[in-house]
Amino acid sequence: MKQLTIVGAGWAGLAAAVAATQAGWHVRIFEATHTAGGRARSLTQSFAGKPLDNGQHVLIGAYRDTLALMRTVGLDPKTLLQRIPLDLRFADGQGLRLPDWPSPLNLLAGIAKAQGWRLQDKAQLLQAAWGWQRTHFECIPTWTVAQLCSAARISPRVMAQLIEPLCLSALNTPVHQASATVFLRVLQDALMETGHADLLVPRVDLGALLPNACLQWLSDQGAEIHLGTRVSATQMEALQHTVTPDTPILLACPSWDAARLTADIAPQWAYQCAELPHAAIATVYLHCKDSGFQGLPRPMVALHSDATAPAQFVFDKGALCEQHGLLAAVVSACEGERDELTEQVHDQVCEQLELSNLEVVQTVFEKRATLACTPLLERPEPQVAENIWACGDYICGPYPSTLEGAVRSGQQVVTHLSQMMDRQRLR
Repeated sequence: MKQLTIVGAGWAGLAAAVAATQAGWHVRIFEATHTAGGRARSLTQSFAGKPLDNGQHVLIGAYRDTLALMRTVGLDPKTLLQRIPLDLRFADGQGLRLPDWPSPLNLLAGIAKAQGWRLQDKAQLLQAAWGWQRTHFECIPTWTVAQLCSAARISPRVMAQLIEPLCLSALNTPVHQASATVFLRVLQDALMETGHADLLVPRVDLGALLPNACLQWLSDQGAEIHLGTRVSATQMEALQHTVTPDTPILLACPSWDAARLTADIAPQWAYQCAELPHAAIATVYLHCKDSGFQGLPRPMVALHSDATAPAQFVFDKGALCEQHGLLAAVVSACEGERDELTEQVHDQVCEQLELSNLEVVQTVFEKRATLACTPLLERPEPQVAENIWACGDYICGPYPSTLEGAVRSGQQVVTHLSQMMDRQRLR
């Protein structure tokens, strides 16, 4: 019998487990924590009787494999996700909002109607977009997003109100460090097909969004699920001598854990994992106690950010998850200490949204939330050693560290393993 052992129950590991089960593998999952979901999971803390998350995550319409996986395990994305045409407007209404029209008409209309932009700002952005399309969304590999936009003569206003927040939300890397190649690839996938740029904002906690249903589906299919079970490097070395093409191991844990487990098995691969640069993300949960507060004007509002006002977006959890008065402010590529960051975000939200009575509920600080998506970043290949593989949003691939990247990585490894098995049977 084909048996796949998966170490890690994040979104990559769960996607691999579901795909492997569908392909006829018996699956065993070992997860070190007692909660599935990895970096996109629910916490034990709650507000208004519903769990908080370890960060505010947003999907987009281009996440076709993630949406398909949700349907596979019996979930309805239309119910669990609120679809919003791309809207990066600030509290005063300035910024870009795309109408719910077919592409590329929505982009043209959105730029034409952008509030607070001069005619010259809009013309330069349209000219840049046309130029990127003519070059098939390719550029000099060493360029950063800042260099790309400088060459395209994007205005400072559009940089501040569109490119910078878009780059931070998609790549979690500042424009002067972020890979222009990856940024263009994301733009191509998001903007060239109708609905792909739409924001899909969770209306439930992250556990209910996917991991819990995956675990239930896998259990119903006979998979072995071991939560709260950490695999040690010693155990990995012992397993290495027992694995065969019929019984491979798939590491679906974070890169630093994969490096720890494979230091003696594949030192060069482990070193590459250990040296990957990471960026932090913080989510500051705030309870608005202003009398008469009825929520934000939109479920997601952009914030003007700088060194002392670090958050880029704030989400209205009351409108999304029925947690009235709860706001989630997101700081991508954040720096500094938790307490100082929390105080800065508190003051920033008060000032920019004109709120006076905000209470900090919780600050979630993920120091190694995603890869720092820099130019020419070399990421590990999925094969670690003979019959040992890895998947995750840090594995070599065309996309930045996203939930979709994690899901695709898990599914692609399983497809490769199944194809290898098919070729062996034909010999």
